[in-house]
Amino acid sequence: MMSGKTLAELLERRAGDDRPGLLFEDQVWSWREYVAECRARGAWMDTLGRAAHVGALFDNVPEMLFLLGGAALSGHVLVALNTTRSAAELARDADATHADLIVHGPAYAELAAEIAGLRATAPPPARAGSARAGPARDGGARTGSAQDGPARDGSLRTGSPGAVPVGEDGLVMLIFTSGTSGRPRAVRVTQRKIAVPGVSLAAMLSPEDVVYCSMPLFHSGAVMAAYAPAVASGAALVLRRRFSASGLMPDVRRYGVTYLHYVGKALSYVLSTPPEPGDRDGTLRIAFGNEGSATAVRRFGERFGCHVIDAFGSTETAIAITPDPAGPPGCLGRLPDGIEIRDPSSGRRCPAAVIEDGRLLNGDEAIGELVNTEGPGLFDGYYDDPEADRERIREGVFWSGDLAYADARGHVFFAGRGTERLRVDGENLAVAPVEAVVREFPGVIEAAVYPVPDAAAGDQVMAALVLDGDFDQGAFAGFLAGRRDLGPKAIPRYIRICKELPQTASNKVVKRVLAAEGWHTGDPVWWRPPGQPGWRPLTPDDITEIDDEFVRHGRRHPLER
Repeated sequence: MMSGKTLAELLERRAGDDRPGLLFEDQVWSWREYVAECRARGAWMDTLGRAAHVGALFDNVPEMLFLLGGAALSGHVLVALNTTRSAAELARDADATHADLIVHGPAYAELAAEIAGLRATAPPPARAGSARAGPARDGGARTGSAQDGPARDGSLRTGSPGAVPVGEDGLVMLIFTSGTSGRPRAVRVTQRKIAVPGVSLAAMLSPEDVVYCSMPLFHSGAVMAAYAPAVASGAALVLRRRFSASGLMPDVRRYGVTYLHYVGKALSYVLSTPPEPGDRDGTLRIAFGNEGSATAVRRFGERFGCHVIDAFGSTETAIAITPDPAGPPGCLGRLPDGIEIRDPSSGRRCPAAVIEDGRLLNGDEAIGELVNTEGPGLFDGYYDDPEADRERIREGVFWSGDLAYADARGHVFFAGRGTERLRVDGENLAVAPVEAVVREFPGVIEAAVYPVPDAAAGDQVMAALVLDGDFDQGAFAGFLAGRRDLGPKAIPRYIRICKELPQTASNKVVKRVLAAEGWHTGDPVWWRPPGQPGWRPLTPDDITEIDDEFVRHGRRHPLER
């Protein structure tokens, strides 16, 4: 029943289903009604020209899912724009994906107008075969507004085209991730890329289940691990506008949620809310996600009486590792067939890790890059970026860019994403754009930006600066606040003031040295405590508190990457 190989096929199976399909706040659509809305969006996309690319700037609202379903059924493409990025960044993203226009919710009207203005000043080249690409001919980049709910007035409907036959490799979405080149890359999200994980995860569900989606739909996790399994299984999908730690469990009780998807520190945020007497007595059975800390995974399952599955994967979906409950603490699972850890410089397989009391003793030789020796898996390439494709796939092997090590029994441990990429609060960030901004601060002679671990999950941003004077934190804060090309998650948590940066003979900064030292250095370090707007000098008591936070999250060695 759930062997569909395309998202379009899975949607068509829901077209006659009168059970609840989509729930948002006080509104409910049956699956039949949801598919009808998707067909209407597909018909509207048909008016834009062949294979239209529609940029979408929304929170988690039904319109985003109507557009996604419409793209899947009609053969058009939805460009998922990250609402947390600046207008300048989003203009570049829209240009890179040849977005014909941008539709948006009311909350993003001003941002969309700014993007349109930026695009109008430098029209991108039209993509091959496109009737309209980039800004409109009248000199103004086209945008369109859409309500947070369905377009009840029919503004986005021009008819119902029915299903259009599409193949497994048909492009449905473009979702941005970050790469070592320093600019986000648009991953090609095809019909099969959504359908395959949807069908796989749907094996845990039935039409009586209720799936909860509060992670942003401009990321792949929410699409592939919440939306897709709901469509494949016929379970109802509860959509929350934005994630709320205090609102999650009330939503679980209100809607009878049985399965929820999370990313990164979401579990930790929920655990910080006051316990309720009936926490373990609810309907929640499964929490599925990635990058939760080992402690948060354990505590969340215990507190809410559910099974937490913390899996490993990426937007590229070329490598997936299934969790092993019997494995040692902190492991991702066992290396699957065809997945290896290789030295990125030599290409040779790394030896097994030697681990003593949870500490890695041979990191220099054991840490390498996770690769898929059998090819790209579900990775269908980046959009219009052959250079990036060649970086990922070399001689038939997919190189993930993710660092890891494995013990003698094949248990895998994540070691980071190198020094050129960061993941902050579940968001992939590139180092180069942050570095470029920091270097423009008056008095900076040289700068290096790199990730250091976050106590709960993922990374925090650290910058090492060489200055020609003293560090003025107030001026630095004001400088960054005035930059529209830097998102809030890219603001450094730690600032290290150096006399010089470690360099190779060819004058390249050795960031792994900086990252390994982190805040444990003799150099002055300024830091921005959580929730604080500015930086202050890091004290020995601060360092003790930070290190203790890692221990509380089950990470005994905070700077071990």
